[in-house]
Amino acid sequence: MTPQPNPEAGAAVKAADRDHVFHSWSAQELIDPLAVAGAEGSYFWDYDGRRYLDFSSGLVYTNIGYQHPKVVAAIQEQAAKMTTFAPAFAVEARSEAARLIAERTPGDLDKIFFTNGGADAVEHAVRMARLHTGRPKVLSAYRSYHGGTQQAVNLTGDPRRWASDSGTAGVVHFWAPYLYRSRFYAETEEQECARALEHLETTIAFEGPSTVAAIILETIPGTAGIMVPPPGYLAGVREICDKHGIVFVLDEVMAGFGRTGEWFAADLFDVTPDLLTFAKGVNSGYVPLGGVAISGAIAETFGKRPYPGGLTYSGHPLACAAAVATINVMAQEGVVENAARLGADVVGPELRALAERHPSVGEVRGTGMFWALELVRDRETREPLVPYNAAGEAGAPMAAFAAAAKKGGLWPFVNMNRTHVVPPCNISEAELKEGLAVLDAALSVADEYTG
Repeated sequence: MTPQPNPEAGAAVKAADRDHVFHSWSAQELIDPLAVAGAEGSYFWDYDGRRYLDFSSGLVYTNIGYQHPKVVAAIQEQAAKMTTFAPAFAVEARSEAARLIAERTPGDLDKIFFTNGGADAVEHAVRMARLHTGRPKVLSAYRSYHGGTQQAVNLTGDPRRWASDSGTAGVVHFWAPYLYRSRFYAETEEQECARALEHLETTIAFEGPSTVAAIILETIPGTAGIMVPPPGYLAGVREICDKHGIVFVLDEVMAGFGRTGEWFAADLFDVTPDLLTFAKGVNSGYVPLGGVAISGAIAETFGKRPYPGGLTYSGHPLACAAAVATINVMAQEGVVENAARLGADVVGPELRALAERHPSVGEVRGTGMFWALELVRDRETREPLVPYNAAGEAGAPMAAFAAAAKKGGLWPFVNMNRTHVVPPCNISEAELKEGLAVLDAALSVADEYTG
């Protein structure tokens, strides 16, 4: 679709937004949201007709891009047939979505509890773990994000937790591996893995293993920086959980459904958790949907004992129909394979080449369509381009970088001192190279703050 400028309509949309919409994670008077007129494939555009290549996939969820015709048609067909129905009934779209998801989850994660999104999936996974074990505590990593609801935000390790952290949520944080900024004085991946596992084991010992219900980890942390865990780490966590009777939860809300070049990131590490949370890419965000994939042992806990939880819109037919269509599109069109191939052959090599040219790039890491560039002022000291949780003038270098990318027609994903390369998983090679060229130019702006 060719964008048609309509600034008057855009002004009306913007005015209504400013008068009535309360935006998340924002100081309301300090933001200036872009008024979006339309989107298709890997692009969206504003009311002035300016088009952007979306290297953020919305919030890393449009895994098949915007407005895929087969998914749009499936939603329309389901709306004509049955727009909604209560969750206590067996409904075709719900049953089929659960079947297709269970076919792709690792191990025996064959029961699917549907939620409205990722945060409530985490809430219910934690509730299941606590009820299954009879224990109160949950361990999670400092560099993590698990959602904005009360339990999920307390599990979160980044600063968005602070304002809501009452210290009474039964959460204990620990350091997960991150070799570039190692908390363990490690020099190799092997050292980082071994020392991170020892740290986790010690944390459990001092907390009391019999008090720990679950350990929850993003298989590959998303917003926190796309730190791919070193070989053996997740397998080691699995062993620790088995040793102490702790439920192992993998949060695949962002990493799942093709983002890493596998259906689930757990497949990269040959690890099966007891519970797996998902959302976002399950239907490319077209209709809100999330869920928990549940192991046989935990499902059995609630075989004759009611599970004390539910949602009015659990397994909403429109959302599930979108999931069915999305999963089928991904299978038929080789979307997962596309993410793996272009990640290995294009994104990885191109980003490493950018790092050679730009002194602001401290590290490149990722897989599939899930990459991060860590931007620094000094490669030797690894001083971040902006301080941790920078705001206002302190964050100016990253703001300048983002502005340069947008001016070039690229919408970046920026968090703290990083930019993430997370385009739709079905993006074409030509589109990728177009975006990487704009990224190259924008990094020259970041370079001005180095030295």
